[in-house]
Amino acid sequence: MSGFKQTAFAAAVLVLGAQAAHAQSLVKIDGSSTVFPVTEAVAEDFQSSKKGAVKVTVGISGTGGGFKKFCRGEIDIADASRPILKKEMEACSQAGIKYIELPVAFDALTVVANPKNAFIKQLSVEQLKKIWEPGAQGTIKSWKQVDPSFPDAPLKLFGAGSDSGTFDYFTEAIVGKAKASRGDYTASEDDNVLVQGVSRDVNAIGYFGYAYYAENQGKLKAVPIVNKEGKPVEPGAATVLDGSYNPLSRPIFIYVAEKSLEKAEVRDFVTYYLKNASKLATEVKYVPLPAKAYEIALDHVNKKKLGTVFGGEAEVGVTIEALLAREAKL
Repeated sequence: MSGFKQTAFAAAVLVLGAQAAHAQSLVKIDGSSTVFPVTEAVAEDFQSSKKGAVKVTVGISGTGGGFKKFCRGEIDIADASRPILKKEMEACSQAGIKYIELPVAFDALTVVANPKNAFIKQLSVEQLKKIWEPGAQGTIKSWKQVDPSFPDAPLKLFGAGSDSGTFDYFTEAIVGKAKASRGDYTASEDDNVLVQGVSRDVNAIGYFGYAYYAENQGKLKAVPIVNKEGKPVEPGAATVLDGSYNPLSRPIFIYVAEKSLEKAEVRDFVTYYLKNASKLATEVKYVPLPAKAYEIALDHVNKKKLGTVFGGEAEVGVTIEALLAREAKL
């Protein structure tokens, strides 16, 4: 092959490669491991519907990790198990990133114990606070210190990492301040690591999103939480919907960058997500929002209602009705 032909051949290969890359559009998502099961299910169905023309990547760097990437413009969509915080809003603003906040389901944040544990029948918020508050570090080491009726067995704790929205929500709901927690526990943004830890130690306790408990019910037991009415309540769809599983019920979200919505593949994916979230959230054991909520969310996308309805603050116990009645602001 002559030099000219080689050059022409190489150029043709480059063109074909560029065309192939263009043929498969890309939607980039990262963030919460809690939201991951829903988004992954949507991504799989969406890619099938597009017959491979669109690739959707879904990472799990935690809600905080996802927002860092999102506010740097590295991803199209952030999965979040809590609302965007003020510092993240400022980071996005400085980078010129505007966004639409979309609730996609409700989660029952679940406290789990080893199934062979015979003494934990229920736990109160006060007991959980005693276990997890910052002052417990190095001092509350035995179950007997949590409750005199419990055995003198070592506390083994597994929980969300500091980049996790679940960590923020749990500490806000239980300790009373987001990110206020003892540090001497096994932490991970990967909930499967926590599942394994609790399942292997009879004295262990941990917390994460309901979907991971539902997927591993043979290895774990869900601990009933004493609600504000004084009743021990197990997590599940019915108790989330009737409001009795409090204070650990919470909405989960996706955040979509305004600029990314200009790409047809991202707009198509978000539309597909909202039209199928009810079915797919149910499949992965989360609680779908009312049909009207998804209609309103889709309307927010079409009208580009930018911002958040939370004002950058952590909030416990919000209902979907209250969420839908608010106006989003950047």
